[in-house]
Amino acid sequence: MKKLAQMKQGQTGVVTAINGDARYMSRITSIGITPGCTISIVKNDKNRPVIVYTRDTMIALNEKECNNIEVQEGS
Repeated sequence: MKKLAQMKQGQTGVVTAINGDARYMSRITSIGITPGCTISIVKNDKNRPVIVYTRDTMIALNEKECNNIEVQEGS
């Protein structure tokens, strides 16, 4: 398993776990990132937000948010 922040551009995976406080969990799940969903990395440049694609939506997440999301590579 990897943290979402460790994935490279073009990689795809399935979210296996989301860790964080209630406020973070509420925010992340409300934008469609939940355990079991497929997520693709559109862009992951150093010191920039990570752009992901999931559930027909592009989402920008900062590195701290990405470090709380665990992903199994492949789909």
